[in-house]
Amino acid sequence: MAEETKIKKVEELLEKGINPYPYSYKRTKTASEITSDFSSNEGRSASIAGRIIRLRKMGKIIFIDLLDESGKIQIMIREDVVEKEAAKILQFIDIGDIIGVEGNVTKSTRGEISIEVRKAVLLSKSLRTLPDKFHGISDTELRYRKRYLDLIMNPDVRKVFKTRTRIMDYVRNFFNARGYLEFETPILQPTYGGANAKPFTTYYNSLESDFYLRVANELYLKRLIIGGFEKVYEFSKDFRNEDIDSSHNPEFTMLEFYEAYKDYEDFMALMEEMLSGLAKHIHGAYAFTYQDKELNFKPKFKRIYWVEELKKLSGIDISKMTDEEAKKIAKEERLDTKILNNYHVADSLFDKYIKPTLVDPTFILDFPAYMCPLTKDKRGNKFLSERFEMYVNGMEVANCYSELTNPIEQRKKFEEQEAERKKGDEEAPPSDKDFIEAIEYGMPPTAGCGIGMDRLIMLLTNVPSMKEVILFPAVRPEEKKKQNK
Repeated sequence: MAEETKIKKVEELLEKGINPYPYSYKRTKTASEITSDFSSNEGRSASIAGRIIRLRKMGKIIFIDLLDESGKIQIMIREDVVEKEAAKILQFIDIGDIIGVEGNVTKSTRGEISIEVRKAVLLSKSLRTLPDKFHGISDTELRYRKRYLDLIMNPDVRKVFKTRTRIMDYVRNFFNARGYLEFETPILQPTYGGANAKPFTTYYNSLESDFYLRVANELYLKRLIIGGFEKVYEFSKDFRNEDIDSSHNPEFTMLEFYEAYKDYEDFMALMEEMLSGLAKHIHGAYAFTYQDKELNFKPKFKRIYWVEELKKLSGIDISKMTDEEAKKIAKEERLDTKILNNYHVADSLFDKYIKPTLVDPTFILDFPAYMCPLTKDKRGNKFLSERFEMYVNGMEVANCYSELTNPIEQRKKFEEQEAERKKGDEEAPPSDKDFIEAIEYGMPPTAGCGIGMDRLIMLLTNVPSMKEVILFPAVRPEEKKKQNK
């Protein structure tokens, strides 16, 4: 009924020669420019535009709370003062409409900074009614599905996404200042690789071939290192056909960066410098609160050695674990692991014993070599690899290698992964013949690292789920949701 009433108002406006959807409006101020510097604006004329989020009438005065991107300001419209053309639209405006107003900056009798309106223009007539209490609604999925309403009604959500932009800008500036070059690599790839993950598959009609949404951009950035660029990075949209939970979304943002002639020790120092500086940039201090826990990003970060820590906590040495031994251990430890090979069992043991102990930023070093097909062996120990992951609050945030640059070893490790795929491990990537050919031309010693930006932003903005920092996260289509009820 409300929608029908609003449509009728649109028709009446058109009959009166008033366009409810004009082309533009000239603003001279934003809400925050006026409210943050009232003394400079008092008594001066200003024109602003925004959405009506509250509307009340007291005698011959209409009070409106007007919201623009910068914030909220009160509008006062006196029916006996406002110009004739503006008066025409007053009977047609509703909460949710977007208007432009011009008038003098003043204070109401209650002392609230306001604009006393002379002119008013309807800029967009809404046809749907805004919810009364959208923030705090019990169906959180609705907030994600209709994010535009979430942004209108909840200033804290807008703040999170503004902070997200500040974080991305800081990181980009950090790398640019150090001589890194930002590139864009293919999202649709003929062979996916760079991570153990199940891909999304699509089809190129003109090429008559299956292609894959990338699970990582690693192998393409390494091609750039081979091609002669020595410092490269990319903010990439990656896609993994996996479960959805508070720390996983099938579409997510990854930062990957590579530098020639460096190793994983160099990148630990780089990570400490960048992330400690970022924490200070956002919070003004190294320490900040995340979900009632204090996290401290002051360098140097804690270091834990993967195999040694697991042996200390569980008594299990997995450095040379075979697939047969993995099956036995999985049974003894009652691990919920679908694929019983050494890679997946070791990963599950880490989740069980080590991950829950990690709160402050921590580097987990020297993974078993069989878990690292793109990594150089640990110097002096061929059963380990020069790889670290960084965890914060029990969540993986970064993954780094001293990159494998030996084409003979790389071919062998790709073949081992291919064998695991044939055994049924859908997450094991296929062999990339073109990448093998590329490193056969020679790849310099290189360090490479990937950071899950959504997870990092989630920590820095103190929200409990990745969905809170992804504007339009994956949700079940409404039709499917209704069918499953």
